[in-house]
Amino acid sequence: MKAIYGLYSSPLEAQRAVDGLRGAGIKDREITVLSTEPLEEYEFAQRDRESWMTWIAGLGGLIGLTTGYLLTSVTQKLWAINTGGMPIVTNWTNLIVIFELTMLGGVFASVITLLITARIPGRPVVPYDPAISDGKILIGVANPRKESIGSLEKALRIGHGELKTLT
Repeated sequence: MKAIYGLYSSPLEAQRAVDGLRGAGIKDREITVLSTEPLEEYEFAQRDRESWMTWIAGLGGLIGLTTGYLLTSVTQKLWAINTGGMPIVTNWTNLIVIFELTMLGGVFASVITLLITARIPGRPVVPYDPAISDGKILIGVANPRKESIGSLEKALRIGHGELKTLT
């Protein structure tokens, strides 16, 4: 993997470097940002903030709820037992199964969504430097085009960081 990146001491310097890379024509999804702490108050940390995970988890729970209700009620109706005039389907006794399948649907949908959005099965390789553990912020581009290396170096120097390359 080839990469060019800068190490920055403060989030403001890192923000200037990200702005410089954007000005050089680099798309947000191509810019790597690594830090040991969340920097949510800065714009460069907001790009992956939106998520559909809560809606997908709710939909998974709704599917689990429907499945639990249908499983218990249809099973009870198909199993003809003389109940002595009492209702065959009693939701109070079915609530445990319905609840458990609701939670199973929500949890299963959340885990699948997490795996997909985090790209865990095929996570791309990003540059890393041990200085990140000492509090530095890495801003870089993996596999840059040869003709754009000069403009990338100029953009990364805007933040006054330590510039490095991986070959």
